[in-house]
Amino acid sequence: MTTQGPGLHTHVLDTLGLEIAAGEHPPGQVLRTDELAQRFDVSRTVVREVIRVLESMHLVESRRRVGVTVRPTEAWNVYDPQVIRWRLAGADRPRQLRSLTVLRSAIEPVAAGLAARNATPEQCAALTECALGMVATSRGQQLEGYLEHDIAFHRIVLNASGNEMFARLGDVVAEVLAGRTHHQVMFEDPDPAAVTLHVRLAEAVREGDAAAAERLTKEIAVGALHELDVLAP
Repeated sequence: MTTQGPGLHTHVLDTLGLEIAAGEHPPGQVLRTDELAQRFDVSRTVVREVIRVLESMHLVESRRRVGVTVRPTEAWNVYDPQVIRWRLAGADRPRQLRSLTVLRSAIEPVAAGLAARNATPEQCAALTECALGMVATSRGQQLEGYLEHDIAFHRIVLNASGNEMFARLGDVVAEVLAGRTHHQVMFEDPDPAAVTLHVRLAEAVREGDAAAAERLTKEIAVGALHELDVLAP
């Protein structure tokens, strides 16, 4: 008897997404609807819904008379937060984290400079609050609390840049920070130097010092790359 429901849809999607991201289904492999329905004990309707989601991420494509085919990595929507999460869960995690951190180091300093010019008083206050929250949770292995403040901090910087393209990268940055934390690719207690840099960055944005904001963000990125070199060589 087949079953269906939102929980099953999520289970099938996550399982297939993780398997494709890990290379268990290589490019060109055909995924057959009937076989997947039997494997997961779900209806073909559930499988088709999952396939549509995977197609939207460009992980697979439907071909007439062929079926659903796994696409090569270079075709994937690597900026999709779920794709990032699946890739970070696999053996290729160190390379993926490094690649995403290099991307951040290229984008976030520019966004921080713009934020120093464009941030509203409300955004400046929220940024300072997040920085103080990071200080408060940086000891005693409060990594989940620290992560919450860290994600919010970087979202505010991207949003305060006033550039909608940068703002859309908030989910990408959130997945990088969450993946680094949940897969233990950071120290048990955050680096005090990194925490201080975030506090100083909040000050630079509040004071409208674009040059300092860019420089401090670059220093944060360098520190993140160093941490990766130590913990995920």
